[in-house]
Amino acid sequence: MSTPNRRSRPGRVWSRRARLGVACLGLVALAATGCSSASESSPNQGKPVNAKDLVLVQAIRSLSNPYHAEWAKGGEMFAASVGLPVQTLTDGGDSQQQLNQIKSVLSSGKTVVLNADPNTTSDTQAIVRAVQDAGGFVVTQWNKPDGLTPEQVGNSWVAHIGFDGNTGGYQTAKALFAGMNNTGGIIALQGILDDVPAKERFAGLRKALSETPGVQLLDQQTAHWTRNEAFQVTQTLLAKHAGQVRGVWAANDDMALGAIQALRAVGLVGKVPIVGASDAVPEALQDIQAGNTGYLATVSTDAYWQGGAGLALAYAAATGKFDVATAPPASRSFYGKEFLVTKANVADFLKTPTAADLAPDFANPQARNVGPLQ
Repeated sequence: MSTPNRRSRPGRVWSRRARLGVACLGLVALAATGCSSASESSPNQGKPVNAKDLVLVQAIRSLSNPYHAEWAKGGEMFAASVGLPVQTLTDGGDSQQQLNQIKSVLSSGKTVVLNADPNTTSDTQAIVRAVQDAGGFVVTQWNKPDGLTPEQVGNSWVAHIGFDGNTGGYQTAKALFAGMNNTGGIIALQGILDDVPAKERFAGLRKALSETPGVQLLDQQTAHWTRNEAFQVTQTLLAKHAGQVRGVWAANDDMALGAIQALRAVGLVGKVPIVGASDAVPEALQDIQAGNTGYLATVSTDAYWQGGAGLALAYAAATGKFDVATAPPASRSFYGKEFLVTKANVADFLKTPTAADLAPDFANPQARNVGPLQ
């Protein structure tokens, strides 16, 4: 992928999660209630809301995660651009806590504009239903059940933004294999197994493996997107496959950084190449630039853009600037742009964007819509 030149700093990332069997009856019920009663449960639909009556909210996992911290900053920059505060809800990966927090804000009596990163695929249904019942507007990202789309549910669910994890998983795997001279054994650290991004990224890795017979997958295990667990898992796998591990593939940067700690503990840091298939967090980018830890590549979805543009799209629907009712499906369920980051272009991604850099994306939050979700 080429680096965009329309602004000074192209991007960063993360990624996660589909489960058609997560309750097909639940999907049918949500779609049915959304289509049949949107006007009853969502009194604001079709009626632009005065900005002063809006509450801007972003629901994410944790501010301690660099990816979500950047997401939050992007949302704050958008909120400042329209002269409103924004509430940032963090749930630590607890789905019930996330839903309870959202419901609490929805009960305030004002119209809620929400940009949410659901923890799992099934969480999206509950979040969308709660927002719809309260007459708010929500953009979801990453996780969405297969077979359920915003236009099926109603105008409260403004849009869903996904990212093609297959591409990121494949590209980072190919970069890893090149760093291994396309030979040797690797271990893989997966994200939450129910997450769409985790499934897609691992599928991308498997595709790359099928094309590179000289590389073998020795073992794979979930580390649930976290650095601490990745450290422990990598220690275990290094011991289990002593002397055989020639590369490490991780589904996100936080896990890759945990693996680097494990490699350092046994004197292998810089000797075993490693990649992270998502997030482009600062520490990972710095390692790629320095070139002394074996970190070869990551993928950016630009967390600043996700936080700011996602909130901007929901805000545009609430204020009547984006006509949800007449928008085509491709504008309501789409892939956002991703960027492969290597030593050759990492300097561009180390630049922190300003509000001025992001202003075009706030004005047109669909500028990075690269096609409908498949």
